[in-house]
Amino acid sequence: MPVTTISSSALFNLPKLVMIFHVIPTILLASFATAQYPEGSRYTPPISPGRGNWSQAYESARQFVCNLTLTEKVNLTTQTGTGATNTYQLGIIPRVGFRGLALDDSPTGVRGTDYSSAFTAPLNMAMTWDRDLIYAQAFANGAEHRDKGVNIAYSPVVGPLGRAPEGGRNWEGYSPDPYLSGVSFGLTVAGMNAGGTIAVGKHFVLYEQEHFRQRIEWNSYDLPGVGFNISEPYSANADDRTLHELYLWPWYDAVHDGMAAVMCSYNRVNGTQACQNNRLLNGILKGEMGFQGTFQGFIDANVGSFVVSDDGSQHSGVLSSLAGMDMTILGETSPNGVEGLEISFWGPNLTQSVLNGSVPEWRLDDMATRIMAAYYYLGQDEDFPELNFAQGDLSTYGYLYPHATEDFTQINQHVDVRDHHAEVIRRVSANSIVMLKNTKQALPLKSPRQLAVIGEDAGPSLFGPNGCADRGCDNGTLAMGWGSGSTNFPYLVDPLSAIQHRALKDGTVVQYVLDNYDTSLIDSVVSQAEACLVFVNADSGEGYIEVDGNYGDRNNLTAWMRGDDLINEVAGNCSNTIVVAHTPGPILVEPWIENPNVTAVLMAGLPGQESGHSLVDVLYGAVNPSGKLPWTIGKKREDYGTDVMYIPDGPEPNLNFTEGLFIDYRHFDHAGIEPRFEFGYGMSYTTFSYSDLRVAAVDASNTSIGNDEPTHTEYHQTTAKPTVCPHHTNQLNASAYTFPNTISSISDYIYPYLSRNSSFTTGPAYPSASVYAERSETPAGGASALWDDVFVISATISNTGKTAGQEVAQLYLSLGNGEPVRQLRGFNKTCIEAGKDAEVSFTLKRRDLSIWDSPSQAWVDVRGLGQDVGVFVGASSRDLRLNRSIPTLLNEANSGQEGQGSLAAAGSTPFVTELSDGQPEVPAITKSAR
Repeated sequence: MPVTTISSSALFNLPKLVMIFHVIPTILLASFATAQYPEGSRYTPPISPGRGNWSQAYESARQFVCNLTLTEKVNLTTQTGTGATNTYQLGIIPRVGFRGLALDDSPTGVRGTDYSSAFTAPLNMAMTWDRDLIYAQAFANGAEHRDKGVNIAYSPVVGPLGRAPEGGRNWEGYSPDPYLSGVSFGLTVAGMNAGGTIAVGKHFVLYEQEHFRQRIEWNSYDLPGVGFNISEPYSANADDRTLHELYLWPWYDAVHDGMAAVMCSYNRVNGTQACQNNRLLNGILKGEMGFQGTFQGFIDANVGSFVVSDDGSQHSGVLSSLAGMDMTILGETSPNGVEGLEISFWGPNLTQSVLNGSVPEWRLDDMATRIMAAYYYLGQDEDFPELNFAQGDLSTYGYLYPHATEDFTQINQHVDVRDHHAEVIRRVSANSIVMLKNTKQALPLKSPRQLAVIGEDAGPSLFGPNGCADRGCDNGTLAMGWGSGSTNFPYLVDPLSAIQHRALKDGTVVQYVLDNYDTSLIDSVVSQAEACLVFVNADSGEGYIEVDGNYGDRNNLTAWMRGDDLINEVAGNCSNTIVVAHTPGPILVEPWIENPNVTAVLMAGLPGQESGHSLVDVLYGAVNPSGKLPWTIGKKREDYGTDVMYIPDGPEPNLNFTEGLFIDYRHFDHAGIEPRFEFGYGMSYTTFSYSDLRVAAVDASNTSIGNDEPTHTEYHQTTAKPTVCPHHTNQLNASAYTFPNTISSISDYIYPYLSRNSSFTTGPAYPSASVYAERSETPAGGASALWDDVFVISATISNTGKTAGQEVAQLYLSLGNGEPVRQLRGFNKTCIEAGKDAEVSFTLKRRDLSIWDSPSQAWVDVRGLGQDVGVFVGASSRDLRLNRSIPTLLNEANSGQEGQGSLAAAGSTPFVTELSDGQPEVPAITKSAR
């Protein structure tokens, strides 16, 4: 067969004939602008190959799928809609005894049920900077989903990354730093998969705010003096390098670490809807990232399975099918945000699209096979629990199909799946608390005679922990944000209750005022106390809920319910005022942070059900605070350089990422702005010193790059027709696929059948029938060379205090002129006894030294571009105690010390440098190699 090599940028550019691309004058993906889509290759997704350890799973999936009828395959791709009690369900195939797949949220626990845990927010997982704890909570969450009978969990989240600090769903993710988010994202995927459920990474990609994410949702809001009339969701417009180095970076980690499913996002990306964006889904995710390649990580797997829409993010039938989407959530059409009952972009429309030639049958086969491959790989065909609850309905008995009031039966078995997970939640929560200030030895508390506890955030809500749907209110202590990322609390230990319990042990008198506005009573109570604990919060969540005038995204970065005034009022009458803040992200602290009577400040994030217990652990010293900030706290809102678009710039809003790579601490460093508390900052009850920085190259014998291991993905063009199943549909008579006479339809339930009076015309084959794309053997997470170990950085940390503590040593790199001043590229949390030393080490991979080169569509090692690499190790992004450098490979004068070396080769082949210990450094991509 004739084969011609073509570039990845050319193959996966958007086809002019089938999709409109809105040109953004200021920002444009480079590859979109320069490449032409090859004739005949339009919309040809990479076929799921089933290589490596996934080969048996794919073989089982193919055998299963190829034994199905056309409508049964469609049934695997389209969820059944809101007509059923279990709305997130699909694939029931009675003929072969397949009971289907159950899907559910959320990052904080199984959504809409009882007897399950309310975990800490993913934000708090990142605040721990502790790989073991991140994995432990993810495993527990995955196990609870499995034991409830959930095959597929809509978690974890790395979209939003956190471009704007007010972003409503930032708390569902980890950090605006791509490295910290990538590590956390990958660990969560691996942990949830190991717990037995298929983790769905979401939202792919550039979903960075709630405002204008869906047309009808936002047009329905009646804001005073503001009339919204948008015709499309906002388009997030980012250049190719920003896309890769910031927003796609964590996705590489997750694919590499075993992610089997991806959820595409609500928004448009560079003008095209994310769930029908061919370049994103087929080109970058399934192609460039190898979302189906060989994986060597936690579970030594070959990964890559299916792409699912979000509720309301599918905007087309044929286009989304051909662009690489494999499953649709809820099943219904959602014209920019509102479900349409009994109507689906897929379901019967997908059946008809295959029959009339709009969607090739091999594409449907591929969709169904990808879905089933994940099912088989995780062993869900063996002893997997049946779904044992009704999502969103806690009644024991009810209708299976409530819209039709049919099949009244037991819908909840109330299975308790919590196991010992409260202990995990308490540990994660306590270890995530960040101490920002501690003067006059205010903390830990030492059995004070009298405590004052002030603020509504300290106590329980009058409505109970689950009194507001999807946690859509801010009453009482805050332990979770609102929206689909929330879950039901089995209980919520509020701080006041936990403090009172400890006070009984110590004989402490506890006085409290939970009304933020009762200033006279507050003044009276705090004036008598030895220490005063003031609780404040700020909340955020998903855009379909408005809380106190905040439409998902926060309106500002201040504490809610006059929190700043409350703190200053208490501090005016109490010389030992300790502030505790529960927030979904940074808040501004300037109104009170330098008040000498504010002696200590704790940032507690969104800690979940064990909130009070974990806080008391830190307040009284049972746990030494070790959390670090996963974002920057500025001195004023304008310091951040990015913002939410609160007012649309037109009927089709454009959110232009003109800041490029410079968000959060990268922006503060680049602009020379002094933050109040920098990224990575966090205090301890002890102190640490750093010494003896060492840079050692890794042996190149098993990490060198050959010509067959490029750092970009190559594609080929072939006349071989894609094939998943050996046979195809022969019957093109509509009557063979109409609603069977043997069953009666249920109202508002999505079926794969055509209506009984359907007819269609068989059209010509889709324009990819003569020439197709074949994907090269791209490993999961991109080319294998990116994951080569190239350097090991080591340092010694000494505990110079009087108590044991954990320190998070952080590694930052400076990649040269024009790059961010420093970028996080490693962290290591270690526990050190008082007066003892510990060695920490960080392994640098080639990826950590590389930048994305848009013209060549490749990752390029900066040392081959004439750049020295600065190495910095310290306690935060600005508290950097040690530094060295790794030299450019183009400077023959470098020699003489560990970590630096002389030029050993030149020309078009990769350079190799010799270190002082005689150990060769691994090769790097050079200018000529590009």
